[in-house]
Amino acid sequence: MKNEDYIKSLEETPLKSCRGCRIIIAGGGTGGHIFPAIAIANALKAKQPDIEILFVGAKGKMEMEKVPQAGYKIIGLYIAGYNRSSLFKNILLPFKLAKSFGQVRQILNDFKPHAVIGVGGYSSFPVVRLAQTRGIPTFIHESNSHAGKSNGILAAKATKIFVASYGMDKFFPKEKILMTGNPVRNIFSDKKISRKEALDFFGLKEELKTVFVMGGSLGAKSINTVIENNLNFFKENNLQLIWQTGKGYASAAAVAEEERTNIWTNAFINNMEYAYAAADIVVSRAGAMAIAELSIVAKPVIFVPYPHAAEDHQTANANALVTEHAAIMINDSEVNEKLINAIAALANDSVKTNELKENIAKLGNTNADELIANEILKTLNG
Repeated sequence: MKNEDYIKSLEETPLKSCRGCRIIIAGGGTGGHIFPAIAIANALKAKQPDIEILFVGAKGKMEMEKVPQAGYKIIGLYIAGYNRSSLFKNILLPFKLAKSFGQVRQILNDFKPHAVIGVGGYSSFPVVRLAQTRGIPTFIHESNSHAGKSNGILAAKATKIFVASYGMDKFFPKEKILMTGNPVRNIFSDKKISRKEALDFFGLKEELKTVFVMGGSLGAKSINTVIENNLNFFKENNLQLIWQTGKGYASAAAVAEEERTNIWTNAFINNMEYAYAAADIVVSRAGAMAIAELSIVAKPVIFVPYPHAAEDHQTANANALVTEHAAIMINDSEVNEKLINAIAALANDSVKTNELKENIAKLGNTNADELIANEILKTLNG
């Protein structure tokens, strides 16, 4: 059965009751893992309100704050990932991994899940792996164009693998793959926000083009540095700036905002729908979540992939869009020389911006969470 026909069959198949079902969603570390996980949880609850959902993440990571804010319980593991920059910091890694497996055994014993969903991040591995040894149905969501090593190991015994890019059969068993796209936050289901309303929200002017710079939930030093060094460029070229910096750069950016009327800045943007609605051009890292959202809002985007992402998956993500003439990519090593010129060129090229908007819009998908929820419930209902 073709992927499109299979998805249609899921949508048309009525779901039986899954009352009393218990599901663990494991993973996190970044917004690119956490927000899709929450979207899946919300879709499951919407379809089967009696489902009990437990999140498992890593102590001290972003999910420990964001998941409870979304209304779900989470247990944090004492686990850390492999540190590629410092071998010394990996000395305790085997002990942390062993401790996390012990924690997971207790969690599985206590919660007794009917299924486990791994969304990526190193905290997902021990949960999915132990569930597989117990014969519990496991599902993997791979958000990137290049599969992570953990998901590659877990794939052989997974029940189903949800992906956002074509050609993933080079990483996973073809018969287990379902092309769903990446689940996005529910900000797209609300009423459409006008550009004027969005600009008013940020205190910016309707007559000026707006550049929205974001480095993801953890910030992006190379992008932030270039923007800070070229703040006058925006005023000189009749541009205004929405600048999401991440925590590490917020204080320096706040000083720049006080001195200029064409800049709005903050460490994190809770109302992303307003930032997207206000933006004429976007500068972003190439995480899977950012790409999924930018495809839906159809914005001209310049990607600067984070060069130290596992297996350089952000470059693979961005390249997939560049091939479709749906985005521009600048390597992190060239950002000092090329980013400002690229922004200037795009701001003055309506033909190019329209081409990018039209092509990236073709990749947008707003129902990935429902497709994933349907498949999981279909399996649980037999």
